[in-house]
Amino acid sequence: MGRQWSSPSGNVYCSTLVRPKPNDPPAQSLAFVAALAVHDVMAPYCPHGIAVLKWPNDVLLAGAKACGMLLESTSEAVVVGIGINVTHAPDLPDRATAALQDFAVGQVPDASLLTRDLAHHFAERLHQWREWPIEHIYRAWCDRSHSIGTPLAVALDHETVHGEFVGLGNDGALQIRLPNGTIKTIYTGDVSLLA
Repeated sequence: MGRQWSSPSGNVYCSTLVRPKPNDPPAQSLAFVAALAVHDVMAPYCPHGIAVLKWPNDVLLAGAKACGMLLESTSEAVVVGIGINVTHAPDLPDRATAALQDFAVGQVPDASLLTRDLAHHFAERLHQWREWPIEHIYRAWCDRSHSIGTPLAVALDHETVHGEFVGLGNDGALQIRLPNGTIKTIYTGDVSLLA
């Protein structure tokens, strides 16, 4: 999408590799695993309710993007890339950004310690993903997301749709209520919170 990436010292930039097994849930649901693991790492350093998840795998601090994730599949594995704004937030023209230390209560550990903590939480969430019904992962994600009814704009390939957040479908797809009352299911798109 023509976006540039910056990586100032002090932030977390890491990747991990997941090799799906025959009975694993769909690989795309790993986005929720990654989001939950990052939330597990960031939320304890913030006042309650500051860190929320935005579909499918962004972490916001007070409505500003503080973390992004990118999943890429190969024939045998999924690479999960994670970036967390710990000490620096990029200046982006199209969205508000934040760094963890801007909202932290107390001292934030350095990036290496946060990365180690993230590896631990990701392993725990990956185990849950493999052992629990996938609905439990989606429910855990919703419990940490913005509230039901939050106004959203979703940029699709050829249009932008507006509606209110309803929740997730059985397959993790975003569901929004359009102004005419119908529910639209979104499988891919760039989501912005309007509230």
